[in-house]
Amino acid sequence: MDTVRFEDDKVLMIDQTKLPNELEYLELESVEEVAIAIEELKVRGAPAIGVSAAFGLLLASKEGDLEVLEEAADRLRRTRPTAVNLFWAIDRVMDVVDRSGDWQKAVEKEAKSIFMEDREINKRMGDNGADLLDDGDTVLTHCNAGALATSGMYGTALGVIKRAVERDIDIDVVCTETRPVLQGARLTSYELTMDIGVDTTLIVDSAVGALMPKIDKVVVGADRVARDGVANKIGTYNIAVLADRHGVEFYVAAPKSTFDEELTIDEIEIEERSETEIKQICGCQIAPNKVKAYNQAFDLTPAELIDGVITEDGVTEL
Repeated sequence: MDTVRFEDDKVLMIDQTKLPNELEYLELESVEEVAIAIEELKVRGAPAIGVSAAFGLLLASKEGDLEVLEEAADRLRRTRPTAVNLFWAIDRVMDVVDRSGDWQKAVEKEAKSIFMEDREINKRMGDNGADLLDDGDTVLTHCNAGALATSGMYGTALGVIKRAVERDIDIDVVCTETRPVLQGARLTSYELTMDIGVDTTLIVDSAVGALMPKIDKVVVGADRVARDGVANKIGTYNIAVLADRHGVEFYVAAPKSTFDEELTIDEIEIEERSETEIKQICGCQIAPNKVKAYNQAFDLTPAELIDGVITEDGVTEL
C-alpha cells in the first residue's frame, strides 16, 4: 500500500477521505494542492504528512527559484500545527539547500531519502513492538497509525501488529471508530482486514471502558512526543487512563522524528478543527447548525500513563 509517492513530477497519494468505499489516487502537481490535501485530511498521520511535505518541496524545487521554494516551505508549515514530522521534514529539506552547490538535486535526494527511510524505520519499529506481544493477546488501537499514516507498507502502531502477524503471533485486534471523522472505522479496520488479515473487532469510542477488562495491550501512534508525554488523536488520553485503571500495558509507537524533547506536553499547540466535522458524519447532518461544537483534534497523555515508546531503536521510557 503506497500512501504517498513521487512519480513523473507529481505527488501521488491515496485520497483517504474516500476510503473504505473507493481507493483513489490523487495526482498533485503544485505545492498548493499538497497543502490543501494535508489540511483536508486527504493525507494524514504524522509520518505521511512529513513525507508529503518533503515531496511538496520537491515539486516547488522544479521551478528553479529559491524564493519559490521558501514560499512553499512557509505555506506547508501553515497546514497543521501539531504533528512535528511536518516541520521536521521541511527543516530537513531546507537545510540541505544552504549546504549544496546544486540545491535542486540536493532537495530531490533529501525528499526521496525521507521517503525511503520512513519505510525502513517503520519495519524496525514493528519488529521492536512485536517483541511485546504474546500469543493470545487482544490488542486495542485507536485512530489510524498504519500504512496509511506513513509512506506505506507498515505504519507505526499497526506496523507492530503487522509484524506480529507476519511472525505468526496469534493476536486479536480491537479498534475504535475514532470520532469525529472515523479514522478507525474507515481506515484502521480497512487495513487490518484487507491488508494485514487479522481478526478485528470495531467498537464505538465510548465502549473502551466496557471492553478494557478484556484487553491485554494497547498500542497507539503519536503526532508529537514531548519529554513528558505525547500528543495523539483525541481520545488517546481517555484510553490511557482506562488502561492504567485496569492494569493494561499502554504503548506508543512513534519514530524518533516524532520526538520533540524541547517541549513539555503543556507547550504543544493543539489543533482545533471545524465544527462541521462533529455536526456531520460523511456529509449527513446529525446536529442542529445552531449548537456550538468544540473539535479539539488531539489530546495529551502524560508519561506516567505510558509503559513504553516503541521506536526504530527499541522501546524507551519517557
